[in-house]
Amino acid sequence: MIDVSIIIVNYNVKDYLLQCLRSFEQIDPSIQREIIVVDNHSTDGSIQDLRPQFPSVTWIELDENIGYGKANNVGLAQARGRYTLFLNPDTIVGRDVLQTMTSYLDANPDVGLAGCKVLNPDGSFQVACRRGLPTPWASFCKLFGLQSIFPNSKLFAQYNMTYLPIDATYPVDALIGAFMMGPTALMQQLDGFDPAFFMYGEDIDLCYRVKLAGKRVMYVHTTNIIHYKGESTKRSSINEVRVFYEAMEIFAKKHFGGSQLFLAFLRLGIVARSIMARALRKKREIMIWFLDMVAINAVLLFATSVRFQHPLGFPDYAYPIVPIALTIISTLSLISVGEYVEYRPTVRRSAVGLLVTFFMLSSLTYFFKDFGFSRGVLLMTIGFSTVMFALIRGLVALTDKASAARTRRVLLVGINENTARIIDELEKAEHRNTEIAGVVSVTPFSDRVFSGYPILGEASYLSRILDVTSAQEVILTDQGMPHEKAMELMIACSTYRARFHLATDYDDIVTARIINDVAGEEPTVSVPPLLRFRNRVAKRIVDVVVASVVLSLGMPVLILHRKNGLRQLWWNVLRGSASVVGLLPDGIERTSGKLGVTGLAQVSRNAHLSKPTIQQLNDYYVRDYSLSLDIEIILKQLIRRNRG
Repeated sequence: MIDVSIIIVNYNVKDYLLQCLRSFEQIDPSIQREIIVVDNHSTDGSIQDLRPQFPSVTWIELDENIGYGKANNVGLAQARGRYTLFLNPDTIVGRDVLQTMTSYLDANPDVGLAGCKVLNPDGSFQVACRRGLPTPWASFCKLFGLQSIFPNSKLFAQYNMTYLPIDATYPVDALIGAFMMGPTALMQQLDGFDPAFFMYGEDIDLCYRVKLAGKRVMYVHTTNIIHYKGESTKRSSINEVRVFYEAMEIFAKKHFGGSQLFLAFLRLGIVARSIMARALRKKREIMIWFLDMVAINAVLLFATSVRFQHPLGFPDYAYPIVPIALTIISTLSLISVGEYVEYRPTVRRSAVGLLVTFFMLSSLTYFFKDFGFSRGVLLMTIGFSTVMFALIRGLVALTDKASAARTRRVLLVGINENTARIIDELEKAEHRNTEIAGVVSVTPFSDRVFSGYPILGEASYLSRILDVTSAQEVILTDQGMPHEKAMELMIACSTYRARFHLATDYDDIVTARIINDVAGEEPTVSVPPLLRFRNRVAKRIVDVVVASVVLSLGMPVLILHRKNGLRQLWWNVLRGSASVVGLLPDGIERTSGKLGVTGLAQVSRNAHLSKPTIQQLNDYYVRDYSLSLDIEIILKQLIRRNRG
């Protein structure tokens, strides 16, 4: 009899998956288990590299990324254990986790799902591991920040339940998808996760359906795991902000569909929160934009003073229209060349953007002759702004360089060959911005130096050592240290917010990831052309204009058209859920690209394309998109229609 079926969905996190699977080698052997890894079409060689190392694991390799919930369901269909554990690959489990959770579920047959305490890599508590339902009020407090302001209030902190103690066991509304364990029969009876959720939200939905089935959902504090949150998302082109809030909307429609007011309110909150999240990610670019706009308007005042002997030398009716127009047009011109939104601001690109600004403003003066005050003022404004923009970018580059030069202090815990090899790797690391503060021994020691670095003390005094050294990174290398001991150290040192890394088993894959993490470097992800800001804006403008024309002037034709779905498709284009040029349905849930009225697959001469061919054409469109490709497709569609 298998006690637990462990289902792990992997997507491009080979290093974390290796670490996770190795943590099971320390699990209490009295618990009979099977491990099922479902790979969501990774491109980092996860299956090829790890399958030989773990022959007892059941490996399921998918030929496309079908999303987190669907992939878990593939594993669930093969589960044979009494209980099923849905586990993320970027986790590390302790020796007693399966024993504790299995015993708890055995003793509480009325529990349908249970989750344990989840820790961040710095030992702090991960608040998302036990949550309330996203009711209208809880969603409002979460979306608009009231929960963060009043974390201990039962009224405002219902979403993450931060008002409850972390060291107690109690029923909750929802658990984190990184660790959820329940009876396999119940999970299969509920058909697992709802495939409508691609990523995010499926865990809340499953917990909600478990409660509707009359079972309890419990947070169990007596055991814990470490969760390196969001690693799969970092290594994909998925817009996690958009996907997360879309998942919230799907959940709201499914379970609170009768409240149109709530749905409208939720959409407003989703838009506001998405804008806020994107703004925080672009705060550097927003700062540069602000400095640019201050500079160009200051230069305008200077140029006006030179030409008219007064900074406000234009006629009264020119204010505030001229400064506002200058700000808007220069912003749009700079965005049109990719500044601020797509690439890091550069001197060359800003100069091109200002050149576009000059031509735009020059052209507008021919249509608004009352504002054609002085070509010289315009030339001076653009010329001096080019210099000012270059200075701004130079100062920002110096600030970035100074910030990058700040070293991150590292402690290594363990005196062994692993430590020596990692020290060597850190010393050879490219773009190294780390400083090894010293080595910490796990057992009593007599030496004062190891591999050229001071031995600072024993691991039992690690919190004091962190206080003295102000180290931000701790690498645990002692092979004899069980995961429970590592977690105890993390919890004991959590107030110092040092990030812990486990390298107790030396491996090139794990070590390379740790070196990158310690150096502060994250995997880079290329953004498909279809998702670039300029292309999305241009496509949306074209969609709105064309759909508006078709749905107004072309409505009689649509009414007489034999295809009833065509009118709805054009409405979808206007609403933004479809596009004039886009994809043909191919059975793949994609995070980029919309269904199109026409597209590469639609203009094909072959009326009976196979599914793989449609997928290839859709992939090509997403991967190699350009505005010229859209124009070519539209022209081919028109030519084919005329010939027909």
